[in-house]
Amino acid sequence: MDIKKRNQQFLSELDNNKELKATRDSLVKVQHPSLIVVCCSDSRVVPEKILSCSLGEIFVIRTAGNVINEGELASISYAIEHLHINHILIMGHTHCGAIHSVIHNEGFLYSDPIAKRIKHNILDIEDEKTASEVNASKEVEYLKEKFPDYQGTIEYKIYDIETSILY
Repeated sequence: MDIKKRNQQFLSELDNNKELKATRDSLVKVQHPSLIVVCCSDSRVVPEKILSCSLGEIFVIRTAGNVINEGELASISYAIEHLHINHILIMGHTHCGAIHSVIHNEGFLYSDPIAKRIKHNILDIEDEKTASEVNASKEVEYLKEKFPDYQGTIEYKIYDIETSILY
């Protein structure tokens, strides 16, 4: 992939789309996203596209298996305290490689904290779709424990890779 060429394509899009350019210009010094999305790093799960969002609308935290560890907690805390976001979405998905690896005890390099967190969440569940749902719901519970005074909404949805439906 030619990174520079991809950036040139984006710059060209900015030149040809006055609304997008105005949005980008308005975000240079400040951002006001209305939603925190914690989702998997999977390249098929792109919350900006799935939720039809433009620049500045969502604060995205991506991690394998959409798990929340120390770094993710710090990012969420920043978004709550400094950006005043009152809605958090944990977006799990079907056909998740991290979930699959944990269920089948395959492991993956440098991700022991991720695998441990998923295993803690799903216990002995073997159905991957169910495991994805339980994993996301447990991350919601975890956030509610970590931010007991948070007045906003914390929820989860599952993105179906096959249908593109978020349920």
